[in-house]
Amino acid sequence: MKNKVLFYGAFTASLCVMVVSASIVAFAQHSHHEQDTQTQPAETFRASMEKPFSVLMDEAMAVMDRGMKNARMTGDPDHDFAAMMIPHHQGAKDMAKVELLYGKDPVLRRLAQEIIVTQEQEIEVMRMHLR
Repeated sequence: MKNKVLFYGAFTASLCVMVVSASIVAFAQHSHHEQDTQTQPAETFRASMEKPFSVLMDEAMAVMDRGMKNARMTGDPDHDFAAMMIPHHQGAKDMAKVELLYGKDPVLRRLAQEIIVTQEQEIEVMRMHLR
């Protein structure tokens, strides 16, 4: 009896994970095609070794600052938080890309890779909230 309960519990949990995963993928694919200017960066940053590290970091910060200052505020704290955090997170991603271009320390390079992945995931969550 105990094995039967464990089997059905594991089966139900697996089914829930599959359904939630499929829903997230479907929503993300649908949302990707309906992005508006509110959720898109007004300005893009391009990391290139044509410029020195310090110049790229300054440019990434300037783009982030402009994006945060130009975020459309509505008075709704949840909306306004997401609107300002999207360019903030994008700035973190841009700076991490510069680290990957110039950085040598394997720990910091790995951290930069993680920043790019996690900040993009968080940006997507905030973009979904703004829709």
